[in-house]
This record gives sequence, structure tokens and C-alpha cells, in this order.
Amino acid sequence: MLLALTLLTGGALLTLVLGVVGGGDPVAVLPLGAAFALLATLGFRWVLARGRRGWSAAYVLVGLVLASVVFALAPGVGGTLFLIVLVSQCVLLLPLPATIVVIAMVPMVHAGMPLVDGLREGLGTLVAVVFAAVVTELLRREQQMRRELAAAQEQVEHLAAAQERNRVARDIHDGLGHSLTVIQMQLQAARALLANRSADDPVDDVLAKAQHQSQEALGEVRRSVGALREPRVVPALGTALHDLAAESSAAGLPTSVRIVGDERAIADPAREALFRAAQEGLTNVRKHAGASRAEVVLDYAAGAVRVEVRDDGRGAGEPGPGGHGEGGGVGLLGLRERAEDLGGRLELGRAPAGGCALVLEVPA
Repeated sequence: MLLALTLLTGGALLTLVLGVVGGGDPVAVLPLGAAFALLATLGFRWVLARGRRGWSAAYVLVGLVLASVVFALAPGVGGTLFLIVLVSQCVLLLPLPATIVVIAMVPMVHAGMPLVDGLREGLGTLVAVVFAAVVTELLRREQQMRRELAAAQEQVEHLAAAQERNRVARDIHDGLGHSLTVIQMQLQAARALLANRSADDPVDDVLAKAQHQSQEALGEVRRSVGALREPRVVPALGTALHDLAAESSAAGLPTSVRIVGDERAIADPAREALFRAAQEGLTNVRKHAGASRAEVVLDYAAGAVRVEVRDDGRGAGEPGPGGHGEGGGVGLLGLRERAEDLGGRLELGRAPAGGCALVLEVPA
């Protein structure tokens, strides 16, 4: 709509220029026409963006005076088009009663003509500006309906996505979560039945490790379910890492957390990637590194946030049960894909003081 009004204003100004060049209109009409054209383009956009009735009323008053003077100097198509542009803009700026007043004032530009000619020309101008006002109002309502329809469609899509997430979360909880709970209970019962066996029997140790793994898997299922459901309260990354370190320490690997820089809010995808990097790093340390301690460093740098998991066990690439070298398994592959999606980087190498260091850095 704004483009159409701009083109109409340019056409009206071109008509005035042709009238002056043809020798029929006075040259003085050109600066006045140029002033109205600037007002109707740049000034109108400025006033429309402010949305204040006072500025709108002042704009219409100045525009009406300029257009009337232009029409008085050069009564013809150019001045009439300026008046049509102004009325269309009134529809977008002013309430309906004020727009009606402006429309009623427009035919008065013909007041200096003979009575019959003035009535004829005034009626024609009135019909033209009323038609312009009606068309502008219809276009305005159509655009408003499009915006409302787009907003409603977005809400429907959001609701459908939330319902699908809740369905998946429910299926995970009722299916996999239930199965892991049963497995954990069965393992606990098996250990109770083996309580009287000799102390050097490895069966209980194997069952204990299996029970611990099932507990971790169940915890991961619960976190996934919580992440899928809405609404959810997401703790700060530092708090989540402290909780993760506490879980790791309770599982037998003393783990500390160090935060460098001032904590700040980061986007959910970046936060999730950093948390998963710390989680995967500590899991690998417990499984493969043979370490006695681990440390998680959360570094809030300028333009990026970095998580580093360090241990004092076997370094990256060194032999050991399960392997702890470059390449990694599915977990490290997933972290590398997360880093690439976010424009970050993932590194696995030796820690400065020995052992292994897993580093994930993402822009944030």
C-alpha cells in the first residue's frame, strides 16, 4: 500500500512538471509540488511509524494546505492526485470522523470557480477521494486480516508441535522409562539374592555396574521427557553443571566445576550443546580414562562460551579398556554435529597437566 501511494505521488509530481514544461502552469507550482511529494513519502512514513495522533493531525493539516495551494495554482490532474494521496493517508493515520472531515473539506478547493462549474468539479473530486478512502480502508483491513491469520496459524503450529512433543514424552516415559525401572528393580533383587556369596565373586560387581548404568539411562530418559514437555523451567548452565558434577562424584569420580567470567543468558541450543558436552565428557572419563578426579570448566569468553572436561587419567589416544582416543563413538559424533550446527568447534586432546581434555566452544 505504501509503495502504491509513493508511485501515485510520483505520478502527480510528474504531471505537474509536464504542465509547467508545456507552458500552461506557473513555475512556482514545482517547489510546492516537490515539497508535498517529500512530505507524502518521507514525512508520511516517519509519522506512521510514530503512531501519535498529534503528529498525524499536524501532518494532515500541512499536507492539506500544500495540496490546496498546488491545486489553486495548477487546477488539474496533478493537484487532484495529491488530494487523493492525502485522503488515503488520512485513512491510515486518523480515526474515521477526522477522515470524514478532511474528505468534506477537499471539494472546497473548487470554491473560486463559477457556481455550476464548481459544483460539477467539486462533486467529481468528492467521488474520487471517497473512492480512494474506501479502497484504502479495504486494503488496510485485508492486510490486518492477513497478519491476524498468520499469527493464528503460528499459534496453531506451536500448539500442534507442543502436543506432539507431549505425546513423544508420554510414550518415552510409559515405554522406555517403565522398562528401565523394571530392569533396575530386577538388578537390585538379583544383588540381594547374591548377598551371601564370597567377597571375591565378580558377579555382584557386574550387577552393580549394570544397575548404575540403568540408573543413568533412567535419569537421561527423565531429562529427555522434561525437555520435551512444555512449559519447563531451565536452570542456569552453571547450576546444571554443578548438579552434573554432584552426580558424577556420587558415582565414584570426584568432580569439580570452575566458572570463568560473568555468567550470562545464552540460547537454548547452545546451552543444550554445552551441557551435553560436559555430560558426555564425564561419562567417557568414568568409562575409559581410569582417572581419580575430573574438572569441568565453564568459560564465558567474549562472543563465545566454552565447556572443557579435564581428567588425570589416560590421555587421548592412549591404550586402555574401551579406548579413549580420537574419533570416539556415537556420543562424540553427536557432539561434533551439534558444534557444526551452531558454528562452533569440538576438540579432544591431552590436558595441560596430563590426562584428557574435551573442549566444546560455541558462539554465544
